[in-house]
Amino acid sequence: MSQLRSSIAPKDVDSSRDRWSRCRFAVRGPGSPVASPRRHGRSLHTAISIRRFVNRPAIAGVTLVVVASLAGCGSNSNSSAATACSAKPAAATDDTAGWTLPGGNLANTRDVASPITSSNVSTLGVAWCVPVESTGVTKAAGLANGYATTPVVVNGVVYTQDQESNVMAIRLATGKVLWTHTYNSLNGGPDGVNVVDGTVYAATDSAAVALSAATGRQLWSRTLIGNDREGIDMAPGYNDGTVYVSTVPVNPNKGEYLGGAKATLWALNAATGAPKWSWDEVQNLWGNPGLNSGGGLWDPPSFDAQGNLYIGIANPGPIGQGGWPKGYPWATSRPGPDLYTDSVVKLSPQGKLLWYYQLTPHDLFDWDLQNSPVLTTANGQPVVIDGGKAGILIELNAATGKLLWKLPVGVHSGPSNAGLITENATPTSRIPLPAKFELEPGVFGGVESQLATNGSTTFAAVNNLGVPLTVKGVTESSAAFQAAIPKATGEMIAVNQDTGKIEWDDKLPSSPYGAATVTNNVVFTTTYSGDLYAFNATTGAILLKTPLSAQTDAPVAIAGGYVIAGAAVPSLTAHNQALIIAYRLGAKGKLPDTVG
Repeated sequence: MSQLRSSIAPKDVDSSRDRWSRCRFAVRGPGSPVASPRRHGRSLHTAISIRRFVNRPAIAGVTLVVVASLAGCGSNSNSSAATACSAKPAAATDDTAGWTLPGGNLANTRDVASPITSSNVSTLGVAWCVPVESTGVTKAAGLANGYATTPVVVNGVVYTQDQESNVMAIRLATGKVLWTHTYNSLNGGPDGVNVVDGTVYAATDSAAVALSAATGRQLWSRTLIGNDREGIDMAPGYNDGTVYVSTVPVNPNKGEYLGGAKATLWALNAATGAPKWSWDEVQNLWGNPGLNSGGGLWDPPSFDAQGNLYIGIANPGPIGQGGWPKGYPWATSRPGPDLYTDSVVKLSPQGKLLWYYQLTPHDLFDWDLQNSPVLTTANGQPVVIDGGKAGILIELNAATGKLLWKLPVGVHSGPSNAGLITENATPTSRIPLPAKFELEPGVFGGVESQLATNGSTTFAAVNNLGVPLTVKGVTESSAAFQAAIPKATGEMIAVNQDTGKIEWDDKLPSSPYGAATVTNNVVFTTTYSGDLYAFNATTGAILLKTPLSAQTDAPVAIAGGYVIAGAAVPSLTAHNQALIIAYRLGAKGKLPDTVG
């Protein structure tokens, strides 16, 4: 997995071209049982990827496919034909504005200007849809591919990536696929791309890559993982000629949170991929790299006007939900706070540590602080707001990292201070924790996906799903836990940034793994059950609820009068269509299939 991929030249493959041109006749293979949305801190798809492919051989080769057209085309698992979902193309002026960065902007506020308002959002209709097709090992196994990212829209083109690291460019106004660069490199997600000055920056499971935005031709590749237990599954960050990519302790080919898997943030020259500097997120793995692992970024850094970076770092391992290594209960293989996991960290443009705030020292329960920190203001001062799987939102002074307020959201149960109790324990210490307890947020609870802000209010999608736990790990069966995931509930909340108080809290019947996205006075999210929601940003009133083509954990992007959503959770799409769907104000198209 550490072999440099740039040595493999891309080539055209007719069979892949046919995959697109024949999409209306494609048949999706059978699925497999439902898998967990965020296993040990990664995306919906990690557990599926690892369980299915942990023993598969490494995939080599890169395929570049330039496609003539795919407007309104989708594959159907229940039929050899698919119903078109295209509508009349929009006027050319509709695609001039775009969601140009993974988080909407350098501050990752997920708030962009658009003509969409609370008065017209109900007129969103399907403009076009493009299938998320299986390639590589998922196709060979007859399984569905996955999609969990926020696309970017630059100069009227949608750029995005699926869970096999394949990158695609789609014309926003028509749904025409301009090119696809196929990597067949399974990753844990949420992944994604960043497009700047005619170059698409992305990553495979082991390397950062750069592609021509016009043609999809690979320009450079740089392997970043240090061993085969590490991977990459984030959208790269970009600022002032530098690309930022972090490794994670997850590799779908091998496993997750295995000993010696560590996270390193790399700053790369955007033109060449050459490293400028790196920053160790987990130091020496707290003295026991044979057992310990941790850290990692799910999403890009945020950048202030001075070019300083703000990153949210994931959890340490091992964790309680997976069971402790023999002889090391309650994370006694990694005593201490386990810096810099579960932390917001501020770095200079040269990679110097300026400050950090650790929310969960000595985390036992997979409570990543993984979301991109949001840079905004409160009481007239620059602040940083973040939240993660602990189900706690925090606001920090941007200059000093000082905590301004802390707000638990969603349902909480179990020993929230367990990490502090066990921080200095030894393997033989008596641990004053319950023999068995219900932990919530559990494996996939809390704030799993990105926050959004309109400058005065922060919006968070919250997931409520507990799990019974003992020192031996999760006590319920895998089947019972998996059956609980679709039944889990969630909330969309609005928080006043000046006070840290909740303005409104909408209870949802399904987990909103689809983050928060804001435009004007409308907030969007998607839910695991496969619905796109729009809320009034001031009141929380539901303005729109419409079913997607399949279940989802993908956020949405907004570009002009378009809202772009993805619906593709592996195995759950066995009887539904995995699609990237573009909604547009006034469009009248219909999906070929919907959930429910």
